[in-house]
Parts: sequence; structure tokens; C-alpha cells
Amino acid sequence: MKRLTIGAIMAAATAVAASVVVRSAAVVEIGVAGRANANASIAASGSFAGLAWAARTADGAADIYAATSRDGGQSFRAPVRVNRVAGETSVSGEQPPRIALIARQGSDPHVVVMWTAKGSSGTRLLTARSTDGGRSFGPAVTVPGSDTVGNRGWESMAVRDTGDVVAAWLDHREVPATRPAGAAPASGAHQHGATSQHSTVDGVARAQLSQIFFATLNGASTGRAVAPGVCYCCKTSVATGANGRVVAVWRHVYAGNVRDIALAKSSDGGRTFASPVRVSEDNWVLDGCPENGPAVAVDAANAIHVVWPTLVKHSGHEPTLALFYAMSRDGEHFTMRQPLPTERVPRHPQIALGPAGTITVAWDEQLSGVQRVVVARAAIDYNTPARFRRETVGAGAYPVIAPLADASLVAWTSGATGETRLRVERLPR
Repeated sequence: MKRLTIGAIMAAATAVAASVVVRSAAVVEIGVAGRANANASIAASGSFAGLAWAARTADGAADIYAATSRDGGQSFRAPVRVNRVAGETSVSGEQPPRIALIARQGSDPHVVVMWTAKGSSGTRLLTARSTDGGRSFGPAVTVPGSDTVGNRGWESMAVRDTGDVVAAWLDHREVPATRPAGAAPASGAHQHGATSQHSTVDGVARAQLSQIFFATLNGASTGRAVAPGVCYCCKTSVATGANGRVVAVWRHVYAGNVRDIALAKSSDGGRTFASPVRVSEDNWVLDGCPENGPAVAVDAANAIHVVWPTLVKHSGHEPTLALFYAMSRDGEHFTMRQPLPTERVPRHPQIALGPAGTITVAWDEQLSGVQRVVVARAAIDYNTPARFRRETVGAGAYPVIAPLADASLVAWTSGATGETRLRVERLPR
């Protein structure tokens, strides 16, 4: 597939409300002029697609923007700011704003965006909704159960077949309660990205103060804990299926400071969850958070597909990061982990399932100091290991992906530091 550099895109910029949308036959480039655009998420429903991200000013303040497409990502409307209180957001690579689409018969979907916002005693989660296809957004509403002390975030969101939007997040409300007056804030409770391979009891005990929470955003429920003992700052992922199936995945802290991936399943739309199960016994011992979480999707047959990063040891060599895939029909037993065709240092996996029974996984990897976005695709196979075919998309990081009827839509962050834009491309099946 021919790739185009930014300088080779033969299109003009459309500047509306300080925003930029640049189009070409293969790539759409989106951003807010004068800001660093990053931390994206993407969703699709039919030929309608929505993109949400953070646009950061030179002094570090970030606002949430969204742009929508009615032609399967071939073009996008000008970006619209979602949050009304300027600079209130708290975003990062593992904590981007999330977007979901609620399908409506004969009309554009409702667009729901969720993000982490700063608060007086920690952080909270907010959502805003557009009922006009992403042209404008209503006022922000607090996610049920998220407006309390302590930090929370690393959120994910999905839509049930009933139209209800569900959310999962990491919640650290118990951390401040155990901190002496004047001590460091909750965000300092874990070593972010630490590489120590030594087991410490303190790390396991500390993790018990952090929980994964779940809520339905219909105004009738409150957020509730699914499980304690989560790794502090790896992103969560939530997905829905038929007959009330809801699944959430996260990085869990097991005995010995092992940080492997856990999954909890609900069969009643999220009202209750079964006890968490371990997706794979990788035994990654780490006294800190790798800031590199899992992703999950549920197919038409209600089978669960998970991708995640973990550290792999090689005889005579330094351990290296690798990405793996596994599948479960019942949410309790998983296939043996299967390596994805990565190179060097892969991170930040995402997964999407197409209507034709296809799996598409996207990630970024670093090779010779350059970050690039890669996808791998395979057919869903319940009996034998999936056969993934890899393809390099382009330079950039933190890809996100959504399925269309005839393609996959992938978006990623690209460009020089402080001047980044989002690039969106259709990958035909």
C-alpha cells in the first residue's frame, strides 16, 4: 500500500474555529491549530465515525475536541470543543478521552465523550453528549460514582445493544484515606514505569487500595467496585456483546508483585460481575506500573478477544516487551497466549473486530529511535491459532482503531513534539 508523507498530501487545509482538517485520497489529518493534538480514541457505527482527542496549548492546558465523519472516515467535519471549562482535563497516553456512538434508526448516532477532569480533592470523570451528529455538545455530566476523593481515570467506554453506555475505570479513592497529612498526592503512590524485577510485599499491599470500577451512564445507577488490587496507571478496556454480556480487562497485581492481565465478565448488563480470571500467567514481576494496558473486544458469537503487552525473558538476553493475543468462548478459560508479529519494542495495543469475522490489532513500536504504527489482521478462528498478517502504517504513536463494513479505520498521533496532529486512514479489508 502506498504511503504519503505529510509534505506529499495534495490538499488544502480547511480552517474553521481554529481547527485544521487536511484531506488526501489516503489520509485525513486533523488538529487544532497552534496546539499539540494527541491522546485519541475512535468509534464507528455504519459509515459514521467519531474521533475524540486532547489539544494541548504551549503552557500545558488541554481541552477535549471531537470530529465526526459521515462517509466512513474519508472526510471529517471541523473539530468541536467538548469541555466547557477550559483546561480542566487530565489526559495522557493511557488516559485519553473516550468516545462512543449510540446508533439511531434513520439518523446520525448520538456521540458520547468521556474524560478525566481535575477536582478539588483528586480527579473525576465527566461525559458530554451530542444529539446532532457531533456538531455541538451539551454540558458535562459527572459519571455516577466518580465524584469523590482521590484520583481516578484510565477509563474506557462501550455501548450495549440496548443503547446504554457503560464505563470502566481505575479508582484510587482508598489511597488518600491512608496517607498522612502533608504526604505526597495519590498519583505518587506507584512508581510509574519502574523496571525493577524484585518482588516487594509493599507493592502488593499498596495495590489493594486501588480498584476497578464500573458504571452504566443512564442516570439510574451508581459506580461500583468490580475488584481491588489493580495496577495503578495502565488503561482499562471494556466491551459488550449479546444477551447482556459485558467484559472488562485491566492489569492486575497478583501475589509476588506479578502484574498480569485480568478479566471480569457480566451476564446481566453489568449489574453483577463474576470473580476476575487471569487471562494468561505471564508472571511479569514489576514494582511499578508499566503504563501499557490491555484491550478487549467481543464478537458476534459472544467470544472474547484480548490483546496485551508483557515482558518476555530470553535465554542469555535482556527481557523485552512483546504483545500477545488470546480468545475465550466463556470468559473463564482462555486459549494459550499467541505472540503478535512485532519488532523491537511494541506498546499500546488496540483491537477491533470487523463484521466479516476479522480481527485487526494496532500498536506502536520503536525501531532505531523512530516510533511507527503497525497493524496486524487475521480471521477469527475458534479451533486453531489466528494467522496474523502485519503491515506498517506510518510514523507515529498511540494508534486507535474502529471497524467499518468494508475497512478498518485507524488513527494515530504524528508530527513534531508540540505540533502533533492526528492522522486517520482507511485500511481496506
